Amino acid sequence: MIKAKNIHKYYGDLHVLKGVDVHIKKGEIVSVVGASGAGKTTLLQILGTLDFIENKKESQLEINGKDITGLTEKQLAQFRNHHIGFIFQFHQLLPEFTAVENVCIPAYIKGTNKNEAENRAKELLDFLGLSHRYNHKPSELSGGEQQRVAVARALVNNPELIFADEPSGNLDSESAENLHNLFFKLRDQFGQTFVIVTHNKTLANLADRKLTMVDGNII
Repeated sequence: MIKAKNIHKYYGDLHVLKGVDVHIKKGEIVSVVGASGAGKTTLLQILGTLDFIENKKESQLEINGKDITGLTEKQLAQFRNHHIGFIFQFHQLLPEFTAVENVCIPAYIKGTNKNEAENRAKELLDFLGLSHRYNHKPSELSGGEQQRVAVARALVNNPELIFADEPSGNLDSESAENLHNLFFKLRDQFGQTFVIVTHNKTLANLADRKLTMVDGNII
């Protein structure tokens, strides 16, 4: 699913990623752990095509067999929308929209018609136990419910790959455990690949594979 070789990233004089190699198989749940500043989020953003590689000619980044390094910004945006879902620590829901409307946004960007998008959103919210929250806005939802809406939004376009950056970092322990169990349920039901940056040891150890980053490298 993901093949990345010799990935470098600089921020000014700071060498954040120092030639990272990583290979992730389809259907795997992989956790990425390490101290703050080790490069975890930067790696996630590059693998998710949200940030760019410094040394494209000497690097390789393939996602589901597609060479990402040669795509334009417009092509990358389209690729992300069709193939990748993102879940962040802070749900990033739009406060003026309902749960259904928030979930539909990536589908509308893709060009999905309104009825089809809404039906898919409701199907996902039902699956996530939120059938009674369709028309509630984020301020009317608990933290765990908000994060499940964000998960539904990440899944609405049926992406093969989900990137999660500290997805349970803003949740209480019960909601965090429910979210962790949900990732495995989703993988088993829909076959998605998950790459999860986390400081949560329980989630990290539950993953099929745990990658540890130290000073810009995977050890």
